[in-house]
Amino acid sequence: MMAWMNREALAATVAEGRAVYWSRSRDALWHKGEVSGNVQHVREVRLDCDGDTILLQVEQHGGIACHTGRESCMFRRLTNNEWQTVDPVITEPGELYGTQLKGEA
Repeated sequence: MMAWMNREALAATVAEGRAVYWSRSRDALWHKGEVSGNVQHVREVRLDCDGDTILLQVEQHGGIACHTGRESCMFRRLTNNEWQTVDPVITEPGELYGTQLKGEA
């Protein structure tokens, strides 16, 4: 998955040993898995060559990283100029969060 971090999120991630991101829509820290229980325990933190991208290598608890109920947020693949959904929903979002998500049918 791809998510945003600020300095506070990175500091919390390092201190807690689990992924903490910055939610731009909520304008607040977002502890991955705080509602769903699908926590990401951080195994390693890396920085890219120009210092503007951080890669977290995580152990994904619960098997679901995406709010759509899939293992990964990267569940669509471009094939013959068309986007195809290639990964199944493991758990319906309503079961994870108790409500249907905006934009989900």
